[in-house]
Amino acid sequence: MAEENIAIQNTKEKTSGCTSCGTGSCNRLNVYDWLSDMEMPPGHKPFNIVEVQFKGTRKEYFRNTDMHPLKAGDKVAVEATPGHDIGTVTLTGELVKLQLKNRGIAHDSDEIKQLYRPARPADIEKYDSYKKLEQPTMIRARQLAIQLGLKMKLSDVEYQGDGKKATFYYTADERVDFRELLVKMREEFKVRIDMRQIGLRQEAGRLGGIGSCGRELCCSTWMKSFKTVSTSAARYQNLSINPVKLAGQCGKLKCCLNFELDSYLDALKDIPESGTNLLTQAGKALHRKTDIFKRLMWYELIPDLKEGEYYQPSTDKWLALPVDLVKEIIAMNKEGQKPADLKTGLPDEEPDDTPDYNDVVGQDSLTRMDKKKKKKKKKKKKPAQQQGSPNNSNNNNNAAPKK
Repeated sequence: MAEENIAIQNTKEKTSGCTSCGTGSCNRLNVYDWLSDMEMPPGHKPFNIVEVQFKGTRKEYFRNTDMHPLKAGDKVAVEATPGHDIGTVTLTGELVKLQLKNRGIAHDSDEIKQLYRPARPADIEKYDSYKKLEQPTMIRARQLAIQLGLKMKLSDVEYQGDGKKATFYYTADERVDFRELLVKMREEFKVRIDMRQIGLRQEAGRLGGIGSCGRELCCSTWMKSFKTVSTSAARYQNLSINPVKLAGQCGKLKCCLNFELDSYLDALKDIPESGTNLLTQAGKALHRKTDIFKRLMWYELIPDLKEGEYYQPSTDKWLALPVDLVKEIIAMNKEGQKPADLKTGLPDEEPDDTPDYNDVVGQDSLTRMDKKKKKKKKKKKKPAQQQGSPNNSNNNNNAAPKK
């Protein structure tokens, strides 16, 4: 039993992933260093600023003044206020310059703190001991906030590498007066407390999760900035305005609604607005839907009704019109003209989109090379033997006499 427990424990350690970032996913928002295997020209001095990642998606840049030989994945001790913190190097070399440029940080900025040294075993052991306190600390802090009746949600706690400071991340709809909470937490945890309010999107990025698409959340894997998402993005893409389907883990509109929005806006430039109705001699045609990329607009012709008559709308009566034809009818309506019917400008026969071949490479079936099993011939049953045969006579003789 002891050997089985050790094997189970080792399996858990292998499958749980790296826990240095506190979430089990140290590759979040990382950049592949495609210059790592290239030799720099002679006399070239390596860039002395490195990118260091801490818990979650928090990344900062530190100046390697002493030029310690570092590579991605190394634990380092860096400057903090107060004391020092422990982080993981995620990027070194020339690509750090591009990262600083993307974030708008100058190379000689005072915001860039010092990198002290590679982390020692004692530093890492102390760092791990404080990381184990984060979960119980967050639970206790939530209990204190509930006792004080504060309308806030503590979502995450991050201890500094030396244990001198703990940062509490929270979300709130309104301004929260947590001065009394700070006093109680200082007495309870005996550390310096730093409260940071974050948005719902930032909270989802720190905690991570699986989206409705089945993949990890974009905000916790590769997104660095959050753009405003409005319901107009869903309308442009002909999506139903359903808050349940359009909302993400954070409760806000999904960030992926903006991913393809530019393509839809480009395609909609020369397409009439939705809701544009057409006038014909046979009646009024109401717009029903638009296929943006096929450039088709569906209309339903509503005939002129007399008093007492009722028209039953149906999707079977919709007619797909090309965008160019819709533009021609709109131009005619502006001039006071009406076409006889919606079908006047349509081609007589719909184009046949079916290809004139059965298969591109002549592969009729995926199983064409399999050997077909020969069907076993069923043995025919022998006809019933006539009475009077030796077998029958024996059977009759062995049969019990009738009483």
